[in-house]
Order: sequence, then structure tokens, then C-alpha cells
Amino acid sequence: MATSPEQNQRLSALLAQASRRDDDSMAAFELLYQGTSSKLFGVALRILRREDWAEEVLQECYVSIWKHCADYQLQLSAPMTWMTSIVRNRCLDVLRRPNFEDPTDDDAVFESFETDEPGPLALLEQSVEASAIARCLGGLEAKQQQAIRMAFFEGLTHVELAEKLNQPLGTVKTWVRRGLMKLKDCLGAAGIEGQ
Repeated sequence: MATSPEQNQRLSALLAQASRRDDDSMAAFELLYQGTSSKLFGVALRILRREDWAEEVLQECYVSIWKHCADYQLQLSAPMTWMTSIVRNRCLDVLRRPNFEDPTDDDAVFESFETDEPGPLALLEQSVEASAIARCLGGLEAKQQQAIRMAFFEGLTHVELAEKLNQPLGTVKTWVRRGLMKLKDCLGAAGIEGQ
């Protein structure tokens, strides 16, 4: 992905600021996400050819970028090149993984809730109002909160969550789905709307 020297400097500075894990790191990461997510989603979509897979991979990749932003070195590659490599490699891992697609189909459930509004995870990624997010997460049932935190912060898939929590896959999917719906309602009531 060709970027200008100014864009490289800006993205590199945002990665460095996010790696500090101080008060401004979430705001820097939000700006990084806003400036790069559409391009990286396009990369994932071209490789995977399915929006749902591309969205899941992109979420996992941003968790990885957050965890490893301190490892980024401008002298080795441009920021977009580094992040594109993470997305590309994760997409290829997904395509190689046996039984990636679960036979149960949640599409009908998700289509019934589809709106033009961003979902709860998009709101979490875009928001810098950490106190409202923490309050809304704290209002979830413990099992929903644990499943969402593990999925978002550890980048676990539904299958991996089910294994780690020693619960049936359908149960874990229900926890995540219901928790995300509650988060969306709570964040909407708090006035945190998607842009």
C-alpha cells in the first residue's frame, strides 16, 4: 500500500503513542483505526472473499496490532506495509485452518439486527469515552462480559472461546451475541453513537 512520507510519519507516530499505554494511547489507537481500517478491510476482503470472515479477521488483527505496536520499527517497513502484512498473514492462516466455517448459521439472526448504525464492537473501537464503556461492560452478566473481553482483547474466535471456557459452541455464541446487543443499547443510551 503506497503512502506518502507524511502519512507514514503520522501512522508511525500513532503506533508509537499507542504503545506507551498512557492516557492518550487509546485516542491514538482510535485515530490509527479510523485512518487504516477501510484499507485493511479491503485487503482482508480481497483474500477471503467473504465480508463476515474479513470483519472477524480485521478485529483479530487490530487486537494484534494493539498488542505489538511497540514492536513496530519504521526503518524496517512503512506502517501500512507492516499492518497489511499482519492482515494478509492472518487471512492466509484462516484459509489454511481446517473446519474454519462452523456448520451452524448465525446469518439469519444477525441479518434481523442489521442496521446502518455501527455495532457494539465498532463503538468500542471508535470511542474514547472509557468510563461509559467500562460501565456498560460492567453491567453485563459475568459470562457475557468474560466472553466479550476474551474475544476482543485476546482475539479469540467463537470456537476458541468455547474450548477455553469449556462450554458448548452455541452457548458461547449466545453469550457473545446477547452481550453485544446489550452493549449496543447501553452505549446508545449513554449517547455514544457511531460516526
